[in-house]
Amino acid sequence: QVQLVESGGGLVQAGGSLRLSCAASGRTFSSKAMGWFRQAPGKERDFVAGISWNGGTTGYADSVKGRFTISRDNAKNTVYLQMNSLKPEDTAVYYCAARGGGSYSSGSYEYLYWGQGTQVTVSS
Repeated sequence: QVQLVESGGGLVQAGGSLRLSCAASGRTFSSKAMGWFRQAPGKERDFVAGISWNGGTTGYADSVKGRFTISRDNAKNTVYLQMNSLKPEDTAVYYCAARGGGSYSSGSYEYLYWGQGTQVTVSS
């Protein structure tokens, strides 16, 4: 069992930056791929970024490529999402998620554990 708690969301102006954190409980965190997803009002939950169990492989949605960076610190059981050059269309609730295996996936159905989400609002 893995419990995930996101933090770091908030209100920021367009062009600004935020860093989201996701703290995980459990001793199996270091063996699991992690992902960040987001859901805007009235829309589906979309893949944002993913990272393999050891951080060796990362992937991003086209809409955030070059602006967002996912990373992890297995010693701290934490995964991060650094978000730069934020745009109003990045406004959403951001969720972190853990897979059962070590490779990340862009499909939300592949993830077993989810956090409660953190709100990110980007004003224009």
